[in-house]
Amino acid sequence: MTAFAIREARLPEDRDVILSFIDGLQRYEHAIEPDRRVDETVAADYYAELVKRVAENEGRIFMAELDGAAVGWSVFHKSRNMIFVIEEERCFGYVAELFVNEAARGRGIGRALIEECEKTARTLGLKLMQIGVLAKNERTARVYAEAGYEPYSADLRKYLR
Repeated sequence: MTAFAIREARLPEDRDVILSFIDGLQRYEHAIEPDRRVDETVAADYYAELVKRVAENEGRIFMAELDGAAVGWSVFHKSRNMIFVIEEERCFGYVAELFVNEAARGRGIGRALIEECEKTARTLGLKLMQIGVLAKNERTARVYAEAGYEPYSADLRKYLR
C-alpha cells in the first residue's frame, strides 16, 4: 500500500484542487440528498465563504496527498454552541468538510484527516470536537463512529406541501 501524507493547504495555490473536492463532495452528497447544488458555480461560491470562515475562526484546511497528488481534504475551525450549553463545552472544534476521492478511499486517509483536525483542536486548547453527516450517508457515519464520534443531536425536517 502506498503511503499518503497530510499537509496544510497552501492558498491560493491549492484553490483549483479544493474546488474539485467541493464539486466531488457536492456530487457525492447529491446522490444521497438531492437538495445539494451541483451547478457550475457552487464550488467557487462555497470556497469563498469557507476560506472566510476558516480565517475568522482559527481554522485550517488540510490536504491529503498520495504519490504527490492531492486526493482529499478536511476543513477545521472553531465554533461556538448556543448559550444553553455549559461554558466549558460551548467552544468546540468543528470538522466542516471532509472528502476523499473515491479511488483513494479505504486507506485510512479520511481518518488521518480527522486526526489532524483533532490535533489542531488540542493545540488550541479545545476539549470537544463535532462533525456533521447526512442522515442517509450510512458509510460515512460508520467511518465517523469508528473514529470515536457518536450521535449528539439530530436535525429533523419536514417538507411542507
